[in-house]
Amino acid sequence: MTNGIRSILIKNGRLIDPANGVDEVADLLITEDKVQKIGRLDNKADTVLDATGRIVSPGLIDLHVHFRQPGDEEEETIASGSAAAVAGGFTSVVCMPNTNPPIDEATGVEFIHRMGRQARKTFIYVMGALTKDRKGEDLAEIGLMAQAGAIGFTDDGAGVQNTAVMLRAMKYASMFGLVVSQHCQDDSLARNGVMNAGYNSTILGLPGIDPLAEEMMLWRDIQLVKKTQVRYHAQHISTAGSVSIIRQAKEEGLPVTCEVTPHHLLLTEEYVRDYDTNYKVNPPLRTLADVEALRRAVQEGLIDALATDHAPHLKSEKELEFLAAPFGIASLECALPLYRKALIDPGLLDWPQMLAMLTWRPARILGVQKGTLAVGDRADVAIIDPDAEWTIDSGRFYSKSHNCPYDGWTVKGRVLQTIVAGELRYSADERSACRS
Repeated sequence: MTNGIRSILIKNGRLIDPANGVDEVADLLITEDKVQKIGRLDNKADTVLDATGRIVSPGLIDLHVHFRQPGDEEEETIASGSAAAVAGGFTSVVCMPNTNPPIDEATGVEFIHRMGRQARKTFIYVMGALTKDRKGEDLAEIGLMAQAGAIGFTDDGAGVQNTAVMLRAMKYASMFGLVVSQHCQDDSLARNGVMNAGYNSTILGLPGIDPLAEEMMLWRDIQLVKKTQVRYHAQHISTAGSVSIIRQAKEEGLPVTCEVTPHHLLLTEEYVRDYDTNYKVNPPLRTLADVEALRRAVQEGLIDALATDHAPHLKSEKELEFLAAPFGIASLECALPLYRKALIDPGLLDWPQMLAMLTWRPARILGVQKGTLAVGDRADVAIIDPDAEWTIDSGRFYSKSHNCPYDGWTVKGRVLQTIVAGELRYSADERSACRS
């Protein structure tokens, strides 16, 4: 190209653009930060990528990550988390506000955005806290955070316990047309639980979190949605009962969406039997019946999006006894093959259906114009080898933390290149060269 205009030509890939119903072998030309042409092309370009046998997808979008900055930079930073994101094919991620201090005012939102721009990897969005210091008592600066660019609001990690406070928060957020997300957990039922309540928690001698803790708060919030009509998103649902509540809400036409994580689609409470804290998550791993209900809900389209809930922690923290260790799994860099293992390999979804839950459907929840690859769209692209077999090695993660229960798993499907705003921000070939 001339005049300093950068360009990338992706040749012979299987172009899957679920939002536009595209699934065909085609070339894709990127000029500057936009999709310029699609078809059988003979254009010259600065960079030519041969995608024969590969999937060319809109860049993946993760609704739910924890990058720990500010406050716990030893676990993760915006820079390290962003590097992990593009290695997993994610061109946009949404940071949660349960940092230290929490993101509960405009300056915090601006800080996250600034650090994201400096990292220059993935697009960084941020949700502001619903309440001050995430204590569930007084409303945070929702209006000012909206003006600063917050994409939505949540006290993630802590469900808002007070119904009156949650109602006021929903009313306030609805004025700005932004989504309210909830970590559904009634603390009066969850108490100090560390795993799913039931037979296994009893024999292991560990306090349990009853599924009702999630389901009761979700049911309560649905009643508040009926009154406020706020756009409401249930985070990381984990039980069959929650699936039923979401189904009823959608049948009533309420503006309700939900997400599910890789670990709630792949793992059950049985994995906790060895007291391995890498399996300690909140909401906890549930029963096989819950996993099967979630998978069926994904298959029927009831669940809207796939989200990692990437939650990095130090090795020293995860080496504590099960009661004292923190909740969370780091999985951003291996999420795609995990979703394939849970959903495509059993025949529940095909690639276009699964990619829809990682591209335009989360974009719609957030209210952003992303997740598509039509001419003129921003060029956020993931190039995927759907059949590449590899072994997950958490020691090679770009993430600062390695608390990944999938370490050593052999999986299929790998991101080879990630393009963000027309720039090649990740290449598996370069990774192999610099991290061997």
